[in-house]
Amino acid sequence: MREAVTDPRGLVTDLFATDEAAARHADILEAAGGIPIHLVSGEVLGALGQTVTPQGLVAVARFCDVTLDDVLVNPPRLVTVLYAVRDPGNAGTVIRTADAAGADAVVLTDTSVDPYNGKCVRASAGSLFHLPFVTGVPVAAAVARLRSAGLAVLAADGQADDDLDEVADTGGLDGPTAWLFGNEAWGLPEAVRALADRVVRVPIHGRAESLNLATATAVCLYASARAQRENRPPDG
Repeated sequence: MREAVTDPRGLVTDLFATDEAAARHADILEAAGGIPIHLVSGEVLGALGQTVTPQGLVAVARFCDVTLDDVLVNPPRLVTVLYAVRDPGNAGTVIRTADAAGADAVVLTDTSVDPYNGKCVRASAGSLFHLPFVTGVPVAAAVARLRSAGLAVLAADGQADDDLDEVADTGGLDGPTAWLFGNEAWGLPEAVRALADRVVRVPIHGRAESLNLATATAVCLYASARAQRENRPPDG
C-alpha cells in the first residue's frame, strides 16, 4: 500500500480505510498526502477489497501499464516475458521476483492473466509499482520486438538440452536477455519455444521432479543478473 500511495506518478485517486486500520496505519495515511481518504465500515471495506481477511485499507488507482515501445526507449538488459501464465498468484510472484533481480520490465502476453487481478496485485507485494510492465502483446510480436532491440531470447523449459549452468559458464548470459516463461502446468508449446534463440533448462541436481514457475524464474533471472553485473564495463 505504501508503494501505491507514494508512487510519484500520482496513481492513487482515493483511499478507503476502517477506523481501526486508519489508526493502525497512520503512517501510510500521512504518506498519502492529498489523496482523499474515506472512512468506511468493515463490511464496505471487505466488499471493496475482495479478500476473505481484508487488512482494512483499499486504494483506488489508475492503470499503470506501459507499452513495449516505452520499455524499448532505453534499451533494456533484462526482461521477463510470460506466456499463458494464468494463475494470478504466480504472475504476481514473478513480477516481484523480476523486480528483486533488477529486471527492466515484465511483459505479460495476451494469453496471460490480467496483472490488475487482485490476487496478482497482492502477490507482487508492491513490485507492480516498481518496474514497467506490458500487457496484451502477442508472444511472437513481443519476441520479435525484443530481438530487434538487441536482446537474446531464452526460453526456459525443463526438457531442454542446454543447461543453465553451461550457458552461463560459456558467456551465454552476458548480454541483454529476454527470458520467456510458460504456464507452470504445461510449459511452453513447441511453436513458442521455436521463437527463442535458445531453450534452456534449470539443472535438477537432486530428486525433485521439477521447479515451480516462481522458483525457476528466480534462478534464471539471478543467473542473468550476476553474469551481466560481472561482465559490465567499468564506469568511466
